[in-house]
Amino acid sequence: MHTDTPAVSLTWTDKFLVGYEPFDDTHREFVDIVDALLKVPESELLPHLYKLIQHSEAHFAQEEHYMETTAFPARECHANEHAGVLNSMREVAQYVEGGGEAGEIRRLSVALADWFPGHTDYLDASLAQWVAKKQLGAVPIVVRRGVANHSDEA
Repeated sequence: MHTDTPAVSLTWTDKFLVGYEPFDDTHREFVDIVDALLKVPESELLPHLYKLIQHSEAHFAQEEHYMETTAFPARECHANEHAGVLNSMREVAQYVEGGGEAGEIRRLSVALADWFPGHTDYLDASLAQWVAKKQLGAVPIVVRRGVANHSDEA
């Protein structure tokens, strides 16, 4: 049984900013919880996963509310991705609750750390622009400190 924590982390950076404060605040919290999952001792993984599930239910519901109330064109695709991620979290929690290896939670957290930047860049950033334009009449300008060249992020 592997109990060491991986050398992976998920740390908040301005490259995750989407320019819409309610989303950026929620994303900071998501990043913090996933990063904790990557680092906590194995005995604390399941309680942290429950915290992540609870956060993600509210986080995704918030975004989906904005998608519905503003008639966001890509809402089905975006909501389906949320549903898949939540389903994976719940399945892993159920597996560990049933006696499965807690290390599966660590594997999930690594996958989430890999998933989040792309999801934010494409789906959440376009939603933030859409919502801001609908509510404020203009798209947000995002200032990302320390991010000089997008081609370096690929």
